[in-house]
Amino acid sequence: MTKALEKQILIYQRNEITEHHIYRRLADSVKDPVNQKVLQGISDDELRHYRDWKLHTHRDVRPDRLKVWFYYWIGRVFGITFGIKLMERGEGQAQRNYSQLLGTIENLDSVIKDESEHEAALIGLLDEERLKYMGSIVLGLNDALVELTGGLAGLTLALRNTRLIALTGLIVGFAASLSMAASEYLSTKAEKAACIKPLKSAIYTGTVYTATVLVLILPYLLLENPFLCLAWTLVFAVLIIAGFNFYLSVARDEPFKRQFLEMAGVSLGVAGISFGIGYAIRRFLGVEM
Repeated sequence: MTKALEKQILIYQRNEITEHHIYRRLADSVKDPVNQKVLQGISDDELRHYRDWKLHTHRDVRPDRLKVWFYYWIGRVFGITFGIKLMERGEGQAQRNYSQLLGTIENLDSVIKDESEHEAALIGLLDEERLKYMGSIVLGLNDALVELTGGLAGLTLALRNTRLIALTGLIVGFAASLSMAASEYLSTKAEKAACIKPLKSAIYTGTVYTATVLVLILPYLLLENPFLCLAWTLVFAVLIIAGFNFYLSVARDEPFKRQFLEMAGVSLGVAGISFGIGYAIRRFLGVEM
């Protein structure tokens, strides 16, 4: 075995023992016995692969503790589905790298087969509460982005007073969040979906809406120039849209670019129209502040 080949195998070996610890910790953190069993099974597979590589290197390799910590907390904070799907992307790269060594390493085809089966096993882990209520989350987030970016754009040109804009935006935003939550509760209750609880659906919608309102209004509470505040609000809106759509693209295997452009286009388009309406109303009424 050449030094270059041994070095490459040691990298694969470390990846396997690292992913073994990641999946084991994720398995310990979930309550659902089915999900726990699948994650533990994948963890055992990764440990077996590590030992297979060790037969060629005859060396022990320590796991990447930072990577273990990172993916464990990603799973805890953003949901186990998102965490393992993010891990799954790395497994796809591992399969491509392994295939380059076919014919040079014994039993490599069985390792590749195990890695390809991981994706099918992980699909069964999609039964997670936050994904069940993703429709409510999308509703709260999308409505808050469209209404607040548009409202703040219009208020910025009409009022030009950051504190007054922030006050107005907060009052309107909180009132709208309660209204959206109540509407979602009644709508979900009327649909009588067995797996969706109306109260939880309303809480998800209202909470996401309120959090989005606070982020978008934050610049008006910290800065003095209303137009600079509006610019930062639009930046925050785009970042929220990008982050949310990245989450969906990973957790639900949905396309990122198309959904991001559509959501950003609607929010920014409404903001532009509202800005023009604010200018027109200001000129028509002759208000100067």
